[in-house]
Amino acid sequence: MLEFLITPLIACIVLAIMHAYLGIHVIERKVIFVDLALAQIAALGTAFGFLLGFGYGDTTSYLLGLLFTFIGAGIFSLTRTRRERVPQEAIIGIVYAVSAAAFILVMDRAPEGAEKIKGMLVGSVLFVNGPEVIRLTGLYLIIGLFHYVFRNKFITISSNPEKAYDSGLRVKFWDFLFYVSFGIVVAQSVRISGVLLVFSFLVVPGVIAVQFADRWGNRLAIGWAVGAGASLLGIVFSVILDVPTGASIVCTFGIILILMGLVRITLKK
Repeated sequence: MLEFLITPLIACIVLAIMHAYLGIHVIERKVIFVDLALAQIAALGTAFGFLLGFGYGDTTSYLLGLLFTFIGAGIFSLTRTRRERVPQEAIIGIVYAVSAAAFILVMDRAPEGAEKIKGMLVGSVLFVNGPEVIRLTGLYLIIGLFHYVFRNKFITISSNPEKAYDSGLRVKFWDFLFYVSFGIVVAQSVRISGVLLVFSFLVVPGVIAVQFADRWGNRLAIGWAVGAGASLLGIVFSVILDVPTGASIVCTFGIILILMGLVRITLKK
């Protein structure tokens, strides 16, 4: 049984490493639901491929999902302005709602559509195999290297946008590159773990990290520890209680967030 759980655990740790970093950016930018929106846009592209006769999740459908993700990245980068009349989160929410509705309409016309909708939400991380984890790790290494090389630009835009504008940084261009790379990560992650688990990996470790640290290095260490710990406990609970693994990990994230919130309140006294 333990050998069966090793691969899902490794996959979750890989997810945690990449998403904790991106999650801190998301929290700094105050665009909490951008991953849900990009994931839904990617799912809509995949659904169109499925409706056109391609296998759900095969290469062609996945490329259509990426194409839709690039379109979403363009929308989010263009709608960010220095002085916002409408909060960007509102735009993100609208894009998410429309994409979700369109996804349901498309999948309603496809065979086994209801099952695909459920799979998109909860994923199947327990059944991930070794080659999938290797591909996922390779992709994340490439994206991670890209972000490391240009880390100063991405961190400045996320943490201090006024400074980025004043220094003459091409904010919209780098925003587009950020959302494209972000979308590639999310599109791949959702195929394995589903929207709810991806959201948890992205937001919960970042929220906890931002509460307890100011420096990015310390935040990353906290985020990685939270993501790995929640993954391990969630998988163990799913086996003991015989419940779906993805949902178990999401609920474990919620419990850890509550406990760490209580710790934070206690330390403030």
